Amino acid sequence: MTFKAEYIWIDGTEPTAKLRSKTKILADDAKGAELPIWGFDGSSTNQAEGHASDCVLKPVFSCPDPIRGGDDVLVLCEVLNIDFTPHASNTRAQLTEVAEKFAAQEPIFGIEQEYTFFKDGYPLGFPKGGFPAPQGGYYCGVGSDEIFGRDIVEAHLENCLKAGLGISGINAEVMPGQWEFQVGPLSPLEVSDQLWVARWLLYRTAEDFGVAATLDPKPVKGDWNGAGAHTNFSTKAMREGYDAIITACESLGEGSKPLDHVKNYGAGIDDRLTGLHETAPWDKYSYGVSNRGASVRIPWQVEKDGKGYIEDRRPNANVDPYTVTRLIVDTCCTALEKAGQV
Repeated sequence: MTFKAEYIWIDGTEPTAKLRSKTKILADDAKGAELPIWGFDGSSTNQAEGHASDCVLKPVFSCPDPIRGGDDVLVLCEVLNIDFTPHASNTRAQLTEVAEKFAAQEPIFGIEQEYTFFKDGYPLGFPKGGFPAPQGGYYCGVGSDEIFGRDIVEAHLENCLKAGLGISGINAEVMPGQWEFQVGPLSPLEVSDQLWVARWLLYRTAEDFGVAATLDPKPVKGDWNGAGAHTNFSTKAMREGYDAIITACESLGEGSKPLDHVKNYGAGIDDRLTGLHETAPWDKYSYGVSNRGASVRIPWQVEKDGKGYIEDRRPNANVDPYTVTRLIVDTCCTALEKAGQV
């Protein structure tokens, strides 16, 4: 007997990497054992040249395959060179180093992944050649005049839960055909691995409905909200006291940090972070309590309780979670360490 393992990896496409996957058939005696390394043609994924095209897939996370069912599994992989060093496109390896360095501070994340459904070149719910009613009533709406794609969203949620992913919620967003799911709270590596798998399941689930899902940060130009990946973050010290909350917020605005972060928060950041549509301008840093027009929001209950978490509202929907979690951990945990707030 055999089972199927869907090997998933992140390619080298720029400016926004794509997900790739292929199926490996494994013998039953491989169940419960360490999954084997595999390989692929990197010259077809923007990760190698034809004269030296082999790249290595190293399994780092696996879960039940909710689509195929049975004993089949999904296998998220890191990409390595043939000498087993991390490939240049392997941002997970960079996060691993930072996450281990600051593990004692117990950083955790919750990432809000927005996305938009498209059908025949139009956002789901947009009339061909025209526009629907202005945004406003669609957010967390109900009814066939305001909600488009719920059957896909529910199927995706069910697939994520069957896979054992740390999905914590879903909701309709501000634009027709635009939705969100949340992953976390989890550690930096866990939230990043599981977000990539949840993205793969989103694309794969929508495929069965003949619909495409996009992480484009500004899928429709004009007076429509963009799509982000608001990133909620805390450490043990932040979950215990408000001074650490302020230290973290201040650290994200120090020196070159705002631009260092924003330039790695997803391609097309300036199209989305305009200062309008619940965003702060991409080139100005700010933080505030209950302020969705700030770069970083402190939820009102965090100020009231004197402890909790912060929300970095700048990351795009197409951000690499390994990169955004690495940057936030490195910046905030370094500052908290220097301030003696660990």
